[in-house]
Amino acid sequence: MTALLKFRWTPETYLAHERTAATKSEYLAGEIFAMAGASEAHNLIVTNLIACLRPQLRARGCKIYPSDMRIKISATGLYTYPDLTIVCGPARFDDKQHDVLLNPTVLCEVLSPATEAYDRGKKFEHYRRLRSLTEYLLIAQDVSHVEHYVRQPDDRWLLTEVRETQDVITLSSVGCRVALADVYEQVEIPAAAGGPGATQGE
Repeated sequence: MTALLKFRWTPETYLAHERTAATKSEYLAGEIFAMAGASEAHNLIVTNLIACLRPQLRARGCKIYPSDMRIKISATGLYTYPDLTIVCGPARFDDKQHDVLLNPTVLCEVLSPATEAYDRGKKFEHYRRLRSLTEYLLIAQDVSHVEHYVRQPDDRWLLTEVRETQDVITLSSVGCRVALADVYEQVEIPAAAGGPGATQGE
């Protein structure tokens, strides 16, 4: 019996497909993986971050991209879509289409039950291979909690966690500060997770 050959994508066929597809997919090692849609809380958090960071980044000549900006980790071959990407300095792209970014400075992922293990584990492992990457944020959407990883000179990653409404996240590599209260503005946090006053912000 002849075994059926599984179709193996190349980066070229993946990009040709992705650029016309109605939905987004990641690519790694000849396979593509469909990405699920985002919740209201997820979208509000990303919107809040862009609103807070954009005015600060404009003065520094940095760019901020939402989740439609595809990035490539050249060292591992992963193509993926972070929830938020910041680039300081000239942005470098994989080709003339300017839709595959190579040198992010800061990456943010909003956690969900379906992606949390991946974002903390294998995906962060891929991201750490980006020599341009200096800071990584993992943001919970069901509780007030942000994990902030900063690359150290010896290539270790230092973790700081913030949980309180009055806490401030400092992104030193891009010269920005974001209050946790602003990250979760209008995001409904379950009472069991966030305690009394389950809605953050107004």
